[in-house]
Amino acid sequence: MPDPVRAPWVAPMRLALEEAVRAPRTGDVPVGAVVLGPDGTVLGRGRNEREATGDPTAHAEVLALREAARAAGEWRLSGCTLVVTLEPCTMCAGASVLARVDRVVHGALDPKAGAAGSLWDVVRDRRLNHRPEVVHGVLAEECSELLTRFFRGPGGG
Repeated sequence: MPDPVRAPWVAPMRLALEEAVRAPRTGDVPVGAVVLGPDGTVLGRGRNEREATGDPTAHAEVLALREAARAAGEWRLSGCTLVVTLEPCTMCAGASVLARVDRVVHGALDPKAGAAGSLWDVVRDRRLNHRPEVVHGVLAEECSELLTRFFRGPGGG
């Protein structure tokens, strides 16, 4: 029986996975993200590019949010959804809050740096003025396996 909470996010997570598989070509950790507009269209895409660009902020989520803001013509991404293959870190969780996305959907949990419920919960911190909904575990096994292969394989971080 399909999970009614996660099922609507499977197709967008597959798009994020398509981004993630491109990241290792430049030595980057395979994390991918997409930002969906209120109508479900893709407004932004991103994959980790820290190694490729030498930019410590070039995380998949930040790049997808930047592209989505350009497409929307403003920084407020109300009504939008950030879909990412790995639970966001503190920087990316903070960026999603500041961008005012309605929801953050992620695949694999990140017990070492996750800030959407694992290690911290920046996204739903009651002290902040915006708290996106969080949906976790969408295609979690596929997302985790991609990361595991990267870190166990030749050249893996």
